[in-house]
Amino acid sequence: MYKLAKIIKGKPFIYALWFGLSLFAVVKSVILSHIHNNYLVYKYNFINVIHQHNLYAPQPQHYFDLNHYGPIFSFIIAPFALLPDGAGVILWVVFNAWILLLAIQHLPIKNSQYLLVLLLCAHELMTSAANVQINPLIAALILFSYIFIKSENDFWAALMIALGMLIKLYGIVGLAFFFFSKNKPKLVGSFIFWSAVLFVLPMLISSPAFIIQSYRDWYTDLVQKNLHNIISAPQDISVMGMMRKIAFPGLSNLLVLIPAILLFALSYTRVKYYHNLNYQLLILASTLIFPVIFSTGSESSTYIIAFVGVAVWYVNIERPVTRFDLFLLFFALIITSLSPSDLFPRYIKQTYIVPYGLKALPCLAIWIKIIYETLFRQFNKRDMSIYPKNLSTIAA
Repeated sequence: MYKLAKIIKGKPFIYALWFGLSLFAVVKSVILSHIHNNYLVYKYNFINVIHQHNLYAPQPQHYFDLNHYGPIFSFIIAPFALLPDGAGVILWVVFNAWILLLAIQHLPIKNSQYLLVLLLCAHELMTSAANVQINPLIAALILFSYIFIKSENDFWAALMIALGMLIKLYGIVGLAFFFFSKNKPKLVGSFIFWSAVLFVLPMLISSPAFIIQSYRDWYTDLVQKNLHNIISAPQDISVMGMMRKIAFPGLSNLLVLIPAILLFALSYTRVKYYHNLNYQLLILASTLIFPVIFSTGSESSTYIIAFVGVAVWYVNIERPVTRFDLFLLFFALIITSLSPSDLFPRYIKQTYIVPYGLKALPCLAIWIKIIYETLFRQFNKRDMSIYPKNLSTIAA
């Protein structure tokens, strides 16, 4: 039994699980000659930028659904879109798994802790991979925003924030780490610089007029998508969606968002702990969870972003771990992570979890617990951990 536990906690097993589950999901679809629609949406983001076709108009001859990603995404997906679809989609999933692993690996936590984060998130990553989603990349960009600020590489932190924002708006939450920067003017200036560069960059493979119009179209698309998500049952796996489905069908988003934003802002009132590592990691966990559970665009596969936050919270909580904290973790593992899979009882999933959007519930409970910890946890000098990793080499 001891040897089995040692194997499960070892790096080879965890890495094999991390990449293996994701590869299993995507390779199976390729073998069955089924290229997921999401990948075709991504691929044609690049093709449409080149040929200057409306990025946000329906193209049923190529894919169903709509593209909801900014023009700069064409540069990210280009190396994969140029390959045959089977190879492109597999490498895309591997790339997403790798970039998220790299970000988690460079968090200022112990090696045993980052391996535990990988272990806790591996199944949620598979859910994202099965849908060929972009969300692991977005999670990685948010993590790197914090990592670079922590390592005083504000120039590169600004790139992560701007890139995440212009691919998918979730990335803007990287600005939540602004107060941890030791060179705030540089961070602001770099953010303006990178936003301008990334705005212009797609014009190199298209035209200025088309890209400017594409950003106007993107805004319109996002507004319409938000309205559609509110009335779409499978979508809107958010706190607002859950409340609408359970008891308040006409609930306004603002009635939930405004208190949530105020609670999030309250976390920053303990100014003297801004340089405390454990406090920062709580803010990081909260930042990863917040845009997912309070976004009407959240789907099941979006929750890899939030679940990384759940895992970061768990490795950062005070020891010994309380029964309540363990309950919250297992609640999230079962309801949030396992409920979309065949391991979960089908009847409960179809009768309760999906119709009522309950996948958001454990993450909401943990987010509230994180807010409580940021406000009342007694951080001490022992929490002021020395940086366990040299992150200055990442941008080299």
